[in-house]
Amino acid sequence: MLVTINVAVLPAIIIILRLRRRTQARSRFDEKLTVVIVLIFGVLIAPTAFGQGILDVVVQVVQGVSRSGR
Repeated sequence: MLVTINVAVLPAIIIILRLRRRTQARSRFDEKLTVVIVLIFGVLIAPTAFGQGILDVVVQVVQGVSRSGR
């Protein structure tokens, strides 16, 4: 039996656990570390179908906002 895990799952779990903490309990280092983990997560999911779907949604939202500003 072979068990595999997607590499992007671990950063996603870490992000969820870190964001559940109260804001007052976070230091600047904790906030910077969370940003780095989120960036790594973004790089890992970017080439996947899920990442492309997120990109498409963001592009549509940005286009809609820019059209409404005209």
